[in-house]
This record gives sequence, C-alpha cells and structure tokens, in this order.
Amino acid sequence: MRPLLPRVLAEMFGTFVLIFFGCGAVVMNSFPGADYGVFGIAVVHAIALAIAISATAAISGGHCNPAVTIGLLSIKKIAPADAFAYVMAQLAGGLLGALLVKTIVAPNVGRVVNFGAPALHNTMSFGTGIALEAILTFFLMSAVMATAVSKSAPKIAGFGIGLTLIPGIVVGGALTGGALNPARAFGPAIIAGNMQAQAVWWIGPIVGAVVAALLWKHVLMAKEDVA
Repeated sequence: MRPLLPRVLAEMFGTFVLIFFGCGAVVMNSFPGADYGVFGIAVVHAIALAIAISATAAISGGHCNPAVTIGLLSIKKIAPADAFAYVMAQLAGGLLGALLVKTIVAPNVGRVVNFGAPALHNTMSFGTGIALEAILTFFLMSAVMATAVSKSAPKIAGFGIGLTLIPGIVVGGALTGGALNPARAFGPAIIAGNMQAQAVWWIGPIVGAVVAALLWKHVLMAKEDVA
C-alpha cells in the first residue's frame, strides 16, 4: 500500500475533478444556447467520475466520495484513520472544485443555480429526500463492490461506476439534485453560502453505501472475492 499522503492527495484531486466538471455543467447549462438539460448534466458527471476514478484508482482506490469511503470502512476495506483522512481530502477537493467554478463564471450567473449545489425540491420531504439519495447511492456502491472490490470482476471500475451517475442524476436530479456523494453537495453549498438540508446528502448516501457494501460482502459476493 502507498503512503497516506499520496493517497490523500489523489482523493482530493479525483473529487476536485468530479465537482469541477459536475458543478460546471450545471452552471453552464443556465447559459443561453447551452440547454443540454438533465441528461447532458448526468453524462458530464458520469464521464468526470470515470476519469477521476481511472486516474486515482491505482494510487488511492479511487473513492472520490465520502459515502464510498465509509461504505468500505463498514466492511473493513480501509482503516478508520485512513478513512477519516480520505473524507477530509474529498471535502477539500470538492470545495476547491466548486471554488474554481465560482472563479470562472460571473457571480450573478453562478448564483442562479447556487454554483451547482444540489437542492431539495419543495415537493420532497426531508425523509423522502434521504431515502431517495440512499437508494440511488446503493446502486452506485453496488457498482463499486462489483467492479472495483470484487477480485474476479473485469477491470472496468471507472467506467462502470461512472455510468451509474447517469440514471442516478436523471431520476434524482429534479428532486434532490442526485448528488449520491456528500462532497458533491458540501463544496458548492459552502461556495453558494446555502447549507440548507445538507443532512439529506450525508445521511442518504452514507446509509445507501453502507447497506450496499454489507449486502455485497455478506450475501452477493463469494468470500474469496472480498478477502
């Protein structure tokens, strides 16, 4: 295993890539003539995550998501101290990614969409928002377990995991923002100065990731695949 510092820096970089391109896509979608909609935003997120994971997998494991890190912690695939360092790095990377978006675009443009921060729709209750984020992240974490953790899986982790963001954002985008990642919500919310309902994007994704990790480890995967 590599020393902690390069792994932490890799997690910061990978999350930075995801948040910069993800938030950038949301902000640019508000420009005239750039109306590529939720599907286009979802595709950008998917490609960005695939790039981020592919770039960092050999260094840090390519988590790029506090929920994924905590899910892997729940099945003892990462040490608690390392998991804490990963999460801090991911949050820092997300904050830097959102900050760069803010630096590039005019403030009045970025604030129209809160610099890409996810938002809970007014028809969604707090509990329903948590449940939806948990369900969507369950599928994301399932892809992590099946393509990155499983020793017998084909080595398509970045591609396979990234693809889960397309249906996740298409289904959840209008309702919860389809974050599936606490860092995706935290960084832009800090930049936008709007921390409303942040627990939705922490509790939901973490619960979904932990449930998926435990289910795959103890029920769906052979023991030798997760040893």
